[in-house]
Amino acid sequence: MARHTTFRFRLDPTVEQSVALARHVGAARFAYNQCLRLHLDAREHHRALIRRGADADTMDRARDAVPWSRFSLINALNRWKASEDAGRRFLVTGGGVTQVEVTGLAWRGEVLAEVLEEGAVDVSRGLAAWTASRSGKRTGPRVGHPRFKKKNHTAGSFRMRNRTRGNWSSIRVGTADCLRSVTLPKIGTLRVQEDTRRLRRMIANGRARILQATITRGVRRWWISITVEAAEVHPAIQHPARPAHDTTGWVGVDRGLHALVVAGTRDGTETLRVQAPKVLAVGLRQQRRLARAVSRKKRGSMGRRKATTRLARHHLRVRDTRQRFLHQVSNQLVKTHDRLVLEDLNITGIMSNRRLARAVGDAAWGELARQITYKQHWRNGQVVIADRWFPSSKTCSSCGHVKKVLSLRERTYTCGHCGLVRDRDLNAAANLAAWAEDHTRGEEVQDGDRQAAGPVINACRRDGTGPHTRVSETSPDDAGTPAQTAPAA
Repeated sequence: MARHTTFRFRLDPTVEQSVALARHVGAARFAYNQCLRLHLDAREHHRALIRRGADADTMDRARDAVPWSRFSLINALNRWKASEDAGRRFLVTGGGVTQVEVTGLAWRGEVLAEVLEEGAVDVSRGLAAWTASRSGKRTGPRVGHPRFKKKNHTAGSFRMRNRTRGNWSSIRVGTADCLRSVTLPKIGTLRVQEDTRRLRRMIANGRARILQATITRGVRRWWISITVEAAEVHPAIQHPARPAHDTTGWVGVDRGLHALVVAGTRDGTETLRVQAPKVLAVGLRQQRRLARAVSRKKRGSMGRRKATTRLARHHLRVRDTRQRFLHQVSNQLVKTHDRLVLEDLNITGIMSNRRLARAVGDAAWGELARQITYKQHWRNGQVVIADRWFPSSKTCSSCGHVKKVLSLRERTYTCGHCGLVRDRDLNAAANLAAWAEDHTRGEEVQDGDRQAAGPVINACRRDGTGPHTRVSETSPDDAGTPAQTAPAA
């Protein structure tokens, strides 16, 4: 197994199954909040000992008792579930004697225990990100402290791990009676609306192994995302390996607002130009109308809930349209080019400009870079990132002269030294391709993009380099990336 990918399906649960799913969503939120409360109480207890001037041994024991890691939080939650604080009841005997019976969390048997444990894992990840951000070990925007989750009737999710025992698996796809189904522990068999043939075939042939499943409650819809550890894509669709001394074949990818993607080679040959769809700007008038309808409804009323649902469905439609378009563009790039050069754009800084923030967010430059990076990894291609301070737009791709000033209104680059007249975006793409050729000679190419960081989807491990691995490969049909419901590749 060499890569991680996710299959996403839309669920079609019954009324009873919807209630069970909602119960697990609430249990995950409850476990998250309770673990965070246990952590904060332990920290407050340690601070109280410091204020009282306790001895060093007592303070050390109190500090060690503060749950920070996922295992300590899970253990603390398990102890609390069986304690008197979680649940108790009073019993009166025939002689009038009152006794207290510790019941613990009364409803913990109605939900899967792994759902509660995954809530503790989420708290641990939030605390780790917060501490890493405070100490400067984490790059990017400052991460705040985890906060308590509110109850939301239109959103929420829970996660469960897959457990195997021989040929048996706790999460199964398809049954003999219904192939379009997913079986989950404590919930049963759920029907899905999409075809599961590709995933079932990969699992049956030993080319995929289910790791976990995440169930998400959307706007009047339920979704399931099944994360699998899959084999590498078939060699027939992988890019052929280049010699170590070969520095040619680089294609620069310039991302912009007028044209979302302009790809070109060093000599100025344009290989791809895609205009930005601007799906947010197109639906902005409808979004404002729906937002006004929400603000006019009374808080807590049924009318406000319906208006909020309509607004949420509009946002979902915009997001799905943009995501589908980005997958199409990234697929076209990685299928036709084995070497791509991306800019290191300061997206966070650009978003601070109120005149450009909406358009930049609508273009989704970071998401496009993320998709290009992991898809190129899967196809054995190369992606490099140009230096952030490299003036790709101001530099002449013919003579190398750098302009001091280049406004956003100038869509055509005109060089005052050599007289070159070329499209602004194509000139930047040619400069990126030239930068890659000049900076990869005699050096090992470093793949990746800081804007495309991801904890799971970018993981790429060669065959036989870790536990639970074996040499195998997928078929050419398993490497496509249909939108939404099929695996990304």
